[in-house]
Amino acid sequence: MRACLIARVVALSLSLSLSCAHAQDKKIVLRVADHLPANHFLMEPMVKYWMNAVTKGTAGAVEFEYYPAEQLGKAKDMLSLALSGVTDVAGVVPAYVSDKLPLSVVAELPGSFETSCAGTLALMRLTRDGGVIAAKEYAPLGYRPLIVVALPPYQIFSRHKLESAKGLEGLKLQTAGGAKEIMLRKLKAVPIRMAAPEIYESLARGTIDGGTLGTGSVLSYNLPGPAKYITAGENFGSIVAVYGISEVRWKKLPESVQKMMLQAGEAASRNMCEVADKSVEADYDKLRAKGVSVVRLPETDHKEIAAYASTVRTEWAEALDKRGKPGSETLKAYMEALSAAR
Repeated sequence: MRACLIARVVALSLSLSLSCAHAQDKKIVLRVADHLPANHFLMEPMVKYWMNAVTKGTAGAVEFEYYPAEQLGKAKDMLSLALSGVTDVAGVVPAYVSDKLPLSVVAELPGSFETSCAGTLALMRLTRDGGVIAAKEYAPLGYRPLIVVALPPYQIFSRHKLESAKGLEGLKLQTAGGAKEIMLRKLKAVPIRMAAPEIYESLARGTIDGGTLGTGSVLSYNLPGPAKYITAGENFGSIVAVYGISEVRWKKLPESVQKMMLQAGEAASRNMCEVADKSVEADYDKLRAKGVSVVRLPETDHKEIAAYASTVRTEWAEALDKRGKPGSETLKAYMEALSAAR
């Protein structure tokens, strides 16, 4: 009788061990969604870089299903898709949801940095645990950033000839919104809020005269053709991309996987900004080859644009302060992080 009981205990123990081993061996498959077209310059050095690093770092325990080009929803809906669980990881552009992520737009303010890596590394400090954006924006939402990047300073592209800042007056120019919209109004242009995937058709039809994008995005969205001119050496703002996961989904992942996702996220952020910075001059060469004229505005205009940018940053912070958001605190922290990175 006792031998029989022992045999049953051993059998049960083996069964439980096998069951646990099977559970540990089970792969974790995560959905990743964003609005980027398949040929976008962020794809290889950031999105796929991160997914490959996580899969390799977990010895294949984590795999991904990737849904680019708004397959799971529009660019403006990506944050909601992550928080609702429709996707596990979502690429969010704060400017498209500035009502929910107003502080993250700090890295999109005009005139604040000269390179993608300067803007990105400063933003990383504010979005990590303990940073003002992490504590006062992401934590209350239940959204955890994994990858953050601020792209090189935006330029203005146009269907019409650009020779001076005065030539921008009255032009209908696409913008992602936020501070870039305020900046365009300072220049007496007419800002049209529009997500990047919608620009080509609007530009080709003449619904808009141009817009604000980085050189890499102008190429990725196939704008040379309808776009005939683009500025160089200016800073009309930037755009931030944040790939993150809901805290609900995050807490269900093993600690080892969480650690690897964060490590890979920082590596992907750094890799992306380095690639973006190195690509700017090559982008201009490609644009010239496609018939786009590269324009450097007069020095007096350059100084005027920089002065407007400083005013826009202050107005942005004060407007958030009035809404009960820590705008001035966030701007101060971001400018200090930029200084520390120099």
